[in-house]
Amino acid sequence: MFTIEILDVGGNTMEIRNLITFIHVAELGSFTKAADQLGYSQSTVSFQIKQLEDELNCLLFERINHTITLTPKGHELVECAHRIRSLTEEFKENTVEESLSGHIHIVTPDSVCDEIINRSYKKFHTKYPDISIKFTTADTSVMFDMLDHNEADLVITLDAHSYNRDYVIAKEELLSMHFVANANSKFAGVKNLSIKDIINEPFILTEYGQGYRRVFDREIAKKSLEITPVLEIGRTDIITSIIAQQNMISYLPDFVTRDMVAKGKLCYLDVQDMELDIWKQLIYHKNKWMSKALKTFIEFIKVNEFRK
Repeated sequence: MFTIEILDVGGNTMEIRNLITFIHVAELGSFTKAADQLGYSQSTVSFQIKQLEDELNCLLFERINHTITLTPKGHELVECAHRIRSLTEEFKENTVEESLSGHIHIVTPDSVCDEIINRSYKKFHTKYPDISIKFTTADTSVMFDMLDHNEADLVITLDAHSYNRDYVIAKEELLSMHFVANANSKFAGVKNLSIKDIINEPFILTEYGQGYRRVFDREIAKKSLEITPVLEIGRTDIITSIIAQQNMISYLPDFVTRDMVAKGKLCYLDVQDMELDIWKQLIYHKNKWMSKALKTFIEFIKVNEFRK
């Protein structure tokens, strides 16, 4: 077992595992959840935190009515603990000669997940066969919650521009978005349309309250308008397939619809009064330890899934 002891200013030794336990408790806000995630008993977690508090001679958590809250000293230690863990993991990685390997968890919207798997995953796996990837699909708010609790390594959002000093934006781009319809739609080729011209048509939209759908609905509401879609579904491949066969309309990123438009199955509508700023952002937490595998995957995604 690889263990590291850190000598504190009082001459005592502090085990890195206690700091790692502290990080988990701080992120999850619970001794029980930290114990479950680490595979420890709750009493072990409590003992490690008490040992850390004794060694540092300060209270790290306030414990009131079965809830815990970081003290000011606890907040200070979070930053230090993350730096120590990062340096420790980097040292361990550099002392082991092995092929590039690891496990990466990325959280994305459905459409981005489909795009990466269909276009880029085979290329990545062929080049880095020992790096395993887990994809999860979720809404933006859930993504950030997962980053905050170290349940995801990185996320890709399709939403309004996000900035938070706790996150690092590794890459971003402003997306091109269009209303899209069947190639034989009565609106195909019509110039200078208004949203009011199509508002009463049957719409298929992505799920309510999620990602760019939330931005879209907010803009519609600003115009004192409302759309009640005939179908709501997160799978953009299903949306485009239905629209190609039916007289319906949707609002989607161009990377989702580009191929079917080129094949003459769909068309873009020239709606002039609905220009939304939707951003695609590759984000990770500033305290995330950047393994070689994670750095490699991020660089791959930046090159293959974002415009140059």
